[in-house]
Amino acid sequence: MKRNHVPINIFKNPIHFLAFGLGSGLSPYAPGTAGTLAAVPLVWWMQHLSPSTYVLLTALFFLLGIWLCHVTAKDMNEHDHSGIVWDEFVGYMITMFAAPLGWMWLFVGFLLFRFFDVVKPWPVSVLDKKVQGGLGIMLDDVMAGVYAWLVMWIAVYFMGAN
Repeated sequence: MKRNHVPINIFKNPIHFLAFGLGSGLSPYAPGTAGTLAAVPLVWWMQHLSPSTYVLLTALFFLLGIWLCHVTAKDMNEHDHSGIVWDEFVGYMITMFAAPLGWMWLFVGFLLFRFFDVVKPWPVSVLDKKVQGGLGIMLDDVMAGVYAWLVMWIAVYFMGAN
């Protein structure tokens, strides 16, 4: 497993700190998983909001993420540093939109999102390679979140959970 090398000065810059998922991206191993795990309490709280408020917050996090990720990647002189995990927050938010409440579903969504984020099926893999800057950093996780959301809802349908 490749070790995540992160300059500790991300704590000095609030933009970098947010892009690094409130510090969760500092995990020396599997920072994307750590970032998604850090998003679980936020998503759990968001699930208790109205669907329109949930979508609005997710959209705001996405737009903010484009900027945060762009600035941080540029400052680090690296396209998509593994410690930049704001995109995992947003991807997991998308996965969990209107999902049934409960820890089991939070866990299922977590596993599904991590699977699609790591495997990067088409067109996630294309977006990851072709789209640059903050938008590129965000888009592959958005698509992974959409795939995970679709599979989540297939599971919900067949399990009769909602």
